[in-house]
Amino acid sequence: MKLRTALAACLSLLSVVSAEERKPNVLLILVDDLKPVLGAYGDPVAQTPNLDKFAASGMRFDKAYCNQAVCAPSRYNYMLGSRSTSTGLYHLNQELRKFVPDAVTLPQYFAKFGYSTQSLGKTYHVGHGIHGDPQSWTVPPLRDQEVEYALKETTGGQLTREEAYFNNIFDRPINDLPKGPAWEEADVPDEAYADGRVAAETIKRLEAAAQSDEPFLIAVGFARPHLPFTVPKKYWDLYDPKKLPMPKTSEFPQDSPPVAHKHGGEIANYKPVPNNGLTDPDLTRQLIHGYYAATSYTDAQAGKVLDALDRLKLSDNTIVILWGDHGFHLGDHGTWTKHTNYEQANRIPIIIRAPGVTQPGTSTEQLAQTVDIYPTAAALAGLPAPEGPQPIDGHNLVPVLKDPKARISDHVYHAFPHAVMGRAIRTDRYRMVEWKRSGAPESTAKYELYDYERDPEETQNLAAKKPKLLEKMKEILHQYPEAVIR
Repeated sequence: MKLRTALAACLSLLSVVSAEERKPNVLLILVDDLKPVLGAYGDPVAQTPNLDKFAASGMRFDKAYCNQAVCAPSRYNYMLGSRSTSTGLYHLNQELRKFVPDAVTLPQYFAKFGYSTQSLGKTYHVGHGIHGDPQSWTVPPLRDQEVEYALKETTGGQLTREEAYFNNIFDRPINDLPKGPAWEEADVPDEAYADGRVAAETIKRLEAAAQSDEPFLIAVGFARPHLPFTVPKKYWDLYDPKKLPMPKTSEFPQDSPPVAHKHGGEIANYKPVPNNGLTDPDLTRQLIHGYYAATSYTDAQAGKVLDALDRLKLSDNTIVILWGDHGFHLGDHGTWTKHTNYEQANRIPIIIRAPGVTQPGTSTEQLAQTVDIYPTAAALAGLPAPEGPQPIDGHNLVPVLKDPKARISDHVYHAFPHAVMGRAIRTDRYRMVEWKRSGAPESTAKYELYDYERDPEETQNLAAKKPKLLEKMKEILHQYPEAVIR
């Protein structure tokens, strides 16, 4: 009897040790074009109950920013922990391994420590001549459509411009192809579109993982609310178009340099948007309706995945990080989508739930940026601090996750190249953007300076009016080397 008791005690002790030594799982939720249009971020209109519930279970970063407001580079920032200005990866058509062949990506780093790493949906950008990074994953990545229409009558069955871009179909001039509609309101189930199918497959992967002792890092990428706003009708029906917020300003900031401005671009590849990208009030309201509907659709898909995590009893040992790859202009400054250095294109949601570290329902004003996620995820998993070989530009946010009032940096740094390089410093209150060719004399630079406490809509460039403040912001920028140009 004593022997049985002693054996049982030993087995119990081994079980405790095994539980303590078990590596935490990681679930990364990446959402395309998601700005903080969520109830959890105070949006009074957004119908996002699932992500609001998730935010209430972890920490919300209220001042989080991307490092470049473009899909492919932003995802490289995330996966490498490196800013675009450190790698020279600024464009949609730059293959990662061509320019940074020896990089150790976030999932590769976790794989070194025994993790199964899996990708479902849009994690890396695929299209425009690039193909993601299959070698990042221990399981072949599962990709689905970025641009699709459920009803044949929506496009007449013709290949559209954006479908060609995102499927790397370049057997004819893109501009010879028709524009696809900017939205679709089809009475179809969630799985009629990619994000519904991706959520369903992610749940299957979680069910399999729950039966395994191998720790996992699963990255699930949702395509909406990226254009086109093609989501089931029931999500459109959540909103009264008359109650949707309209842009407060349709003009570029007074005294801002033309190099900072954006006209047309991505939005003009969809009908009925004119080629110059300028929309009348009715079209503006319809597009904003589509963005909100698409956000609610993605909220529902993320909710299914998070509910499965709870059902499978994985939540207590799984770090969950929600991230939007960049913001989105909704007609403010007369501009749509991203590809600028303005606030609406660069502010993003970051929400982190880390069992035993984060407290439910917390938020922080600590400035955070995309490149912080790689070192933070590693630290939360108990892994050594990553060292590259690519530059690891981000900060470990764990001190902030433990204490929302902790401060580890007083600014973030992002960039976007137009005709010249635009490098930006964002502090709690201000943003400065320097526009000049990399390596050119400072005398050739054009500057923008905005005060978000007094002018949240960026109506007035203060660079010429606040020279002392401008110099202080320049001092921060001068801490960084010139942007790498390839």
